[in-house]
Formats: sequence, C-alpha cells, structure tokens
Amino acid sequence: MAKRRKLRKIRLHREGTNTLIAGFAALAAANILLFFLLRDISLIPFYAFLTGTSLLYAIAVNFFRCPIRLFEGETENVVVAAADGKVVVIEEVEENEHFHDRRLMVSIFMSVTNVHANWFPVEGTVTKVEHHNGNFHKAWLPKASTENERSTVVIRTPAGQEVLVRQVAGAVARRIVTYARRNEECYIDEHMGFIKFGSRVDVYLPLDTEILVRMGQTTVGNHTVIGRLKP
Repeated sequence: MAKRRKLRKIRLHREGTNTLIAGFAALAAANILLFFLLRDISLIPFYAFLTGTSLLYAIAVNFFRCPIRLFEGETENVVVAAADGKVVVIEEVEENEHFHDRRLMVSIFMSVTNVHANWFPVEGTVTKVEHHNGNFHKAWLPKASTENERSTVVIRTPAGQEVLVRQVAGAVARRIVTYARRNEECYIDEHMGFIKFGSRVDVYLPLDTEILVRMGQTTVGNHTVIGRLKP
C-alpha cells in the first residue's frame, strides 16, 4: 500500500458545526431573555434553566466529538471496529445485495452517547459505494440491516479479500454521511463517514475470518480489533 495520507486533526466533527453554532445561539438568546425577564423577580428559575440548557448543549458537544485516533500495530489482515458502541450481532448470514453468498456479520450498535464518526475497518481499495433508501426501524432489530436506509461500502484488501461495511440508519438517526469514494485507496485511521444520532454499523467478512470480539463487548472505533482475515 502507498504511504498513508496525513490525517486531519478534528476535535469536533465538521458534521456538527452548523448544529452546534445554531444551538449555542438559540440557547444563549433564550437564557439572556429569561435573565432580563426575571432579574427583578427571582433568578432561581433562570439558574435552573441555565443549568438545564448547559447540560443539553454539553450532550450535543459530546455527540459530535471526534477524538484523534491512530491504530498502533500492523494493519495487514486486521479488521478494526468501524465505530464506537456495543457488539450486538455475530453470526453467519446470507448477504444478498452484493456477495449473494454467506458471510460473517459483526454489528456494532451506537447509542446517542457514543462517538458517531465511522472508520474504515480494513485497508485497501474502495470498489463500491451505494446508498439505499428505506425504513427507519429501531437500529438493533435484525431487519434494520436490509430494510432501513443504509449506505454500503465494499473494500478490496491488498490480498484480494472483499469486506463490506454498511452504515444503517435507525429510528432517530436519519442522516447517513459517507466519505468513501469508489476506486480510492482507504486506510485504517481514516474516517469512512458519520451517522447522526443512534444507529449501527455492520461489517460482512469472509467465513474463514477469525472473530476476536464477543457479544455485548464494547468497541472503540479504529482501536478494537474485531477480526483477522486469513492470509
């Protein structure tokens, strides 16, 4: 593989810029207005409102945080978690949108408290990027993988294995952003996309992949090794 591209150091994800600016302006205006309305009566309701809105804004900032992460170790044949969250599915399934055969699927569910940036799980070349419109079932339901709105990215590794990554929208998450582009090289450490609010990411692997996570395990995107491809 070619030398890795220089990473952009993002502390807060750019997908949250407009939301955070607009939210700050609205909450600041509401607090200022309430202060002037109550300053001659009692400021106790104002302080309560200020505390509540500050907490709400802190949750929004936490949601859009984007920690700088570099995977330490060899990346050959390694599959890393594409997202922060919890492993909710590890099973052999029939994948009928691209492979049309059986694959091992590892699904990671992201709650609203997780980082929502998504990373490339393997290194290689992007061979397919496709968006599918669909429903908005709860993301942890099995049918969400095939019926919900989703974005599919297929990566061919230098050794020739194909790995499919699927960003799946949930009942709340209704915006999937995918940065992957067909025929571009991709690397572990790079962002593949972003999903706003709770959702899930499915990774489809060859059947002979060694799975290194267990059900219910918490994952850290770009850090937790979820599997190892056979050479």
